[in-house]
Amino acid sequence: MEAYEKVVEMLNGLDIPFEIVEHEPALTTEQADSFIEGIEGVRTKTMFLTNKNKTAYYLVIMDDKKRLDMDLLKDLVGANRIRMASSESLFEKMMLPAGAVSPFGLLNNADKDIQIYFDKEIMSEKRMSFHPNTNEKTLFLDTTDILKFLEAIGYEAHIIEL
Repeated sequence: MEAYEKVVEMLNGLDIPFEIVEHEPALTTEQADSFIEGIEGVRTKTMFLTNKNKTAYYLVIMDDKKRLDMDLLKDLVGANRIRMASSESLFEKMMLPAGAVSPFGLLNNADKDIQIYFDKEIMSEKRMSFHPNTNEKTLFLDTTDILKFLEAIGYEAHIIEL
C-alpha cells in the first residue's frame, strides 16, 4: 500500500475528518505554504532529530515560521546534544524521504522509539497542516484529531515551550 493511502485508511478508520490539497512537490516550507494560501490552519514544520549517539529520536512539530533553538530543546528533553537525523535514519525509522517528514510517518515506525514534541504555541490553533507521507499533498486536520491519531497508533505527544 502506498504511504499516502495508509494515512487515509488510518484516518478514515478513526473517523477523523481531513482536507487534502494536491500540488506539485514542495521542496521547502515556503513553497509548501504557497500551495495552500488562504486555507485555515497553522503551517507546521516537522523535524526529525536524534541525539549524539543515535540512541534516541525526536519528532518536533512547530510553526514553520519559527526557528528551533536546539540548545533549549536538548535541555527540555534531557539530551547531551541534538541534531538533525540523517536521511538514512529517516528512511530506516519512518520509511520517508527527506521533505515528507510528518507525524504520519510514525505509521511506519515499527520500533515505536520516536518521541513526539509539539510547540505549545501552536496547540491553541484549531487546525494544523502536514504532508501525508508525500510532499505532493498537504493534509489539514483538527489539532485535537492529530493527538487522537497519535494516541491511536501508540504514541504520547509532549507539549513543550520552544
